[in-house]
Amino acid sequence: MHYLIENPLFGLVLSLLAFEIGCFIYKKFKAPIFNPLLIAVTLIIVFLLITDISFDTYNEGAHFINLFLGPSTVVLAVPLYKQLKLLKENFLPIITGVFIGCIFGIISILLLSYLLNLDMTIIKSLAAKSVTTPIGIEITKELGGITSITIAAIIISGIIGAVMGPLVCRIFKIQDKIAVGISLGTAAHAIGTTKAMELGEVEGAMSSLSMGLSGIITVFLAPLLIKIIWLFL
Repeated sequence: MHYLIENPLFGLVLSLLAFEIGCFIYKKFKAPIFNPLLIAVTLIIVFLLITDISFDTYNEGAHFINLFLGPSTVVLAVPLYKQLKLLKENFLPIITGVFIGCIFGIISILLLSYLLNLDMTIIKSLAAKSVTTPIGIEITKELGGITSITIAAIIISGIIGAVMGPLVCRIFKIQDKIAVGISLGTAAHAIGTTKAMELGEVEGAMSSLSMGLSGIITVFLAPLLIKIIWLFL
């Protein structure tokens, strides 16, 4: 048993198994709360706590999954290419929507963190919560934050966005496919994009576009907004 746990493949297999269970439960109940990633994360945490296996032991194999984050993000450009005509027709509204979404996303987290009296290092770690993980990690390194906190914040914001996003759109009667896709991609990055792809090809394409754009915009805006806001607080 000890040999099995120490094997680098242990963390990788455990992650894939937990995600498959999550996918099965989601397909069974079709409820947003049963997000596959949320279920997988919960199952892994519970399993590690029950078996008293350290995170470092688990991560020896699980970290290999991180290698696929970059390529999987690039692959999202495929549905966008299919909707290139739609992008050209709505270029200005899309860029404007993503830009405003990024600004409010960063400002809201900075103000809330200040009101909660969080440490500056924590605030820097949360600034990139709404971008995809590879970009968020680099932003946090540049700002001098803690990358593990950033990763956790990105996962949580993505799951909440994927679960609550479609519901919010229904409540406010937002039916435009482009608007739905842009909102999910900007607020909930890759996890929101997977949900957008479930809703339709247009939603998925617009979400993948906004996810990439929000990452680029946040790279420039996050350091600047932190400096500006901190001058007035």
